[in-house]
Amino acid sequence: MKSGRIAVLAHITNHMPTSELQALDAAHHLHPFTNGNELKNTGVRVITRADGVMLTDSDGNTYLDAMAGLWCVNLGYGRSELADAAARQMRELPYSNTFFQTSHVPAISLANRLAELAPHDLNNVFYAGSGSEANDTNIRLVRTYWAEAGKPEKKIIISRHNAYHGSAMGSGSLGGMSYMHAQGGLPIDNIHHIDQPYWYGEGGDVGPDEFGLERARQLERKILEFGQDRVAAFIAEPIQGAGGVIIPPKTYWPEIQRICNQYNVLLIADEVITGFGRTGRWFGSETLDIKPDVMTIAKGLTSGYAPLGASLVNDRIAEVLNGCEFAHGYTYCGHPVCCAVALENLRILDEEKIIERAGRIMAPYLKEKWESLAEHPLVGEATIIGHMGSIALSPDKQNRARFANDEEAGTICRRKCYENGLIMRPVHGRMVISPPLIITEDEIDQLAERAWKALDQTRSQILDEGLMKSVH
Repeated sequence: MKSGRIAVLAHITNHMPTSELQALDAAHHLHPFTNGNELKNTGVRVITRADGVMLTDSDGNTYLDAMAGLWCVNLGYGRSELADAAARQMRELPYSNTFFQTSHVPAISLANRLAELAPHDLNNVFYAGSGSEANDTNIRLVRTYWAEAGKPEKKIIISRHNAYHGSAMGSGSLGGMSYMHAQGGLPIDNIHHIDQPYWYGEGGDVGPDEFGLERARQLERKILEFGQDRVAAFIAEPIQGAGGVIIPPKTYWPEIQRICNQYNVLLIADEVITGFGRTGRWFGSETLDIKPDVMTIAKGLTSGYAPLGASLVNDRIAEVLNGCEFAHGYTYCGHPVCCAVALENLRILDEEKIIERAGRIMAPYLKEKWESLAEHPLVGEATIIGHMGSIALSPDKQNRARFANDEEAGTICRRKCYENGLIMRPVHGRMVISPPLIITEDEIDQLAERAWKALDQTRSQILDEGLMKSVH
């Protein structure tokens, strides 16, 4: 009986009725970060096609994807060159590992290209299948580095509350999401957190510059608390993505850099989201003038067309690691098909000057339209850098107040966005965007118009349901 069911499932097409697809999904598919019983009651939204910045579902509804999937489809949907690159590589060499003194042309070529693109001396690449895997790699990598350098006691890694670095045991521990730590025994040992540089939500009456310094200096106090001979690294996103697109005050990163340099603590920049054009430069570290020792990359590396991540490592660390056997790796380290897709993705981004155009032309236009949403009575602030933006939903914008139930407010707004053909994501009382870099002025106009309409409808429902209440 089960084999017959599998045979039926193998012939599913996009033309099945939505209700049947929803029933099959509910019967067998466990979704990430989802309450399965609630999803069964509402029915999953089934996406069947995509082109440019637009998605189409199984009922024919279209949506402007202002999230580029999960922050990843930088090049937009429907680039046949990436599909062709994958097909060519599958025919020539569909798989080969990089263990046992073996390599292959796509992994070699991509490592070389990444070394050319990466800032400073990040000239060495350790491949992974995702950002989560790469950040798990980083835990072992920095601890192995210090042990091989004669400092095995340097094991502590400091991160930030409300940071997101993945959801595996290691990367989930690096992240500072309390609701994730409540499940599965997180965080693991020797990982600690300091506060995030979120001035709007946590700055009180202190100015942004002073606040940025205070939050950065929490790192210094934490290093001194544990002892600098025990602290291996500090990891942070240049701009917090899943935390709500938190853009730090301009004083924050220079002070973080000073502290890491002074106390001989490695700096890991998690650029899984901010890499490959998201901030208007190839890397967020360039935009914010950060000089990391290790950089985590994924997502925009392939524009989401194939799963691939990596750790970019500076020459000093690589020299030490090359002197030992780093007993770490994954079956799909440097998968040839994924590397081929990444190479083609980087070629298009470069040769078509997509990042240059996005940063120089489209980002200012998007900024103007996005910041105009701050005039809406439900919006406390609208912030944006490059193609990453967020708005704070507020019942009392004059006092930067949060909703008593900001999750409910965000969920209502997300629903209204979908009803108006727009995909935005709610995060801790904020609505965030990260549209594909190829978005046009007309599409940005649509994004802003649909967002305003969704905000109007959200405010109306919140008022009708008596939800316009602040945190006390």
